[in-house]
Amino acid sequence: MNIQWFPGHMAKTRRLIAENLKLVDVIIELLDARIPYSSRNPEIDSLVNNKPRLVAFNKSDLADDKISSQWIQWYAEQGIKCILINSITGKGLNDVKTRARELVSEKIERDRAKGKIFTPVRTMVVGIPNVGKSSFINKIVGKATALTGDRPGVTRGKQWIRINSEIELLDTPGILWPKFEDQEVGMNLAFTGAIKDDIMDTAEVAMELLYRLSKLYPKELCARFKLEPDLIKNIEPLELLETVGRKRGCLISKGQIDYSRISAIVLDEFRGGKIGRITLEKPNERVEKIQQ
Repeated sequence: MNIQWFPGHMAKTRRLIAENLKLVDVIIELLDARIPYSSRNPEIDSLVNNKPRLVAFNKSDLADDKISSQWIQWYAEQGIKCILINSITGKGLNDVKTRARELVSEKIERDRAKGKIFTPVRTMVVGIPNVGKSSFINKIVGKATALTGDRPGVTRGKQWIRINSEIELLDTPGILWPKFEDQEVGMNLAFTGAIKDDIMDTAEVAMELLYRLSKLYPKELCARFKLEPDLIKNIEPLELLETVGRKRGCLISKGQIDYSRISAIVLDEFRGGKIGRITLEKPNERVEKIQQ
């Protein structure tokens, strides 16, 4: 399945980021901790140029801690500071405020030396759809100031939001990029909900997700769907989806599988962390793939 999704408002968002960049001191880029490579928009690099950047792995409570640590080290080697956060519980958000100020500490001191009146550090929040930007902003500000939703494409306009007397945030809508050169990236975005379900064949997405989990997290998959470990070793993706469908009683007339229902269940349970703490890509695997 060839996955592409770039509605018109995303092109507008790209222009919005470029136009407002001169107003910003620090970029806060949110990534999905379950897909730290796939959720990073390659166009952000060219858009933000040399602006100081802080990367926050959101939804860290849903990701594999061990692999998250590997990704933080990998990004550090690229010269990018990373923080694990949870925009629902607030984990790591105080570190975001501290690190944002640290990134522009030299600029603040230069301004003070010149006698300039202190102004808040202005930050821009960027990230793909459904990465949790609005929830992040609501939590870090302490009240519901930004529109939130559990589907991609909710935030549409530009909003400056005061965190405290020292830091302001510029919220922007989620932005993808016009073409996914790597379809594995597109599939990862589909798994996590960054792409709208209604433009895809969700049965194919769920089938591929189950197959990936059978290789990466077989114990968690078997425990959640009451599967026998030997069963999933060499099973075909379609048969695996059908087996899970029967286990959950997703049947229609004459015992046929209700593919739509079981696909929705599989995707919802993965996205909600019910299958386990899962990360779908590792740094060394992504680097090897890029170099091929």
